[in-house]
Amino acid sequence: MPHYDKDIGFDKLQEECGVFGIFGHKEASALTALGLHSLQHRGQEASGIVSRDGEQFHSHRAAGHVGDIFGDPEVISRLPGPAAIGHNRYSTTGETAQRNIQPLFADLSSGGFSLAHNGNLTNAAALRRVLVDKGCLFQSTTDTEVIIHLIAISNRGTIIDRLINAMSQIVGAYSLVAMSNDSMIGARDPLGVRPLVLGELDGSYCIASETCALDIIGARFIRDVLPGEIVIIDKSGVKSVSPYKPKQSRLCVFEYIYFARPDSVVDGQSVYAARKKIGRELARESNVDADVVIPVPDSGVPSAMGFAAETGLPYELGIIRNHYVGRTFIEPSDQIRHLGVKLKHNVSRSVIEGKRVILVDDSVVRGTTSIKIVEMMRAAGAKEVHMRISSPPTTNSCFYGVDTPERDKLLAANLSIEEMAKHIKVDSLAFISIDGLYRAMGFTRRTNEQPEYCDACFTADYPIPLIDQESPKISKQLSFLTSLR
Repeated sequence: MPHYDKDIGFDKLQEECGVFGIFGHKEASALTALGLHSLQHRGQEASGIVSRDGEQFHSHRAAGHVGDIFGDPEVISRLPGPAAIGHNRYSTTGETAQRNIQPLFADLSSGGFSLAHNGNLTNAAALRRVLVDKGCLFQSTTDTEVIIHLIAISNRGTIIDRLINAMSQIVGAYSLVAMSNDSMIGARDPLGVRPLVLGELDGSYCIASETCALDIIGARFIRDVLPGEIVIIDKSGVKSVSPYKPKQSRLCVFEYIYFARPDSVVDGQSVYAARKKIGRELARESNVDADVVIPVPDSGVPSAMGFAAETGLPYELGIIRNHYVGRTFIEPSDQIRHLGVKLKHNVSRSVIEGKRVILVDDSVVRGTTSIKIVEMMRAAGAKEVHMRISSPPTTNSCFYGVDTPERDKLLAANLSIEEMAKHIKVDSLAFISIDGLYRAMGFTRRTNEQPEYCDACFTADYPIPLIDQESPKISKQLSFLTSLR
């Protein structure tokens, strides 16, 4: 986990990565930087761009935010060419080592090849051991490099055939964007857990994690890349390959709850509209007598709007978020540590004092931030504080590209809802039910026979085998590799 304050740090599930690529545009690198800027929410630890000019590849990668890394025109000028791919990274543990910043690049027998990856391979450590035994030399601790080595040692002919060969060996949730000497490639895992979209700008094609990245450059959304699909973009246009038998899509439902930007459209659904519908369903399930509905910004805002609309209660911005705060203090004194949450959130006493307040947030992970916000509500004179959560209780860790604490650190895995309410010190606490979440998404209920989304963090229904986690020896190695990130 990044070195946030251990008490008030990121008390949210964190998406690891965002990817973007564009082929056939004279301003490819600048447009990639803009695309990454709109995907900043998906990864804030590091960013990188690899461009291609003829058969020459150029790379710039660094820790930090996109604007700080690529805001200088001189940096963009050193990334020439009509094709570029980019990546925003959120590292799961430890510092973001330079060697782990993507896109990665390798000189293969077929020519230059660059790859960026969003997600997580659940058999990466097992594959890594096999590859090391075969003599492969690893330069990073990322599972992305596993894919590159599989492509490098494949005996198939074309780069696409090699990629298909590699994808047949990897297990996990992933979206990929890659670049070879003459093409750009996008691919999703067979269940489509992580999102990926295809767009067009002035006759050039682009690939991105979310539609908001297309919007920022004025590109036209064409369609979602399908689960298990590989799209190949070259001078002749766009081609599609689907080497796998079609399966029921299991897109991560947390894209709608929290990860995706609200102005994005994911698998045909507006994220903003979905969050409002979730808020309405939450209100139908767990309304309580109160005076005002207040969102915990920013991701709780649309759900709170839906909650207020359904109940007829006033909606107020009683918590103001400071968007210019990154990390909190690394080693503060105890006195300063407890003030840290106010760096990010402050309350408006005039909205809260004497009121029965309903706080709407998207999730409770460890509960540390919730405790501090409730304390601030009480200090501002709230008569009652009721918390409503627009996701079911997070009781299980994610192994598909989302940074979650181990299960024993998840509040809902260890306490009942009543115990959680006492721990957070609210007058009442309620989560949307798993069936309610599915109703909000347009289904009658969740069915065990054929769920539409990956919801393993709520249900422990893991749709992809957890190969590394299930092997004690490999799991130990995986922990070591993670500590090196």
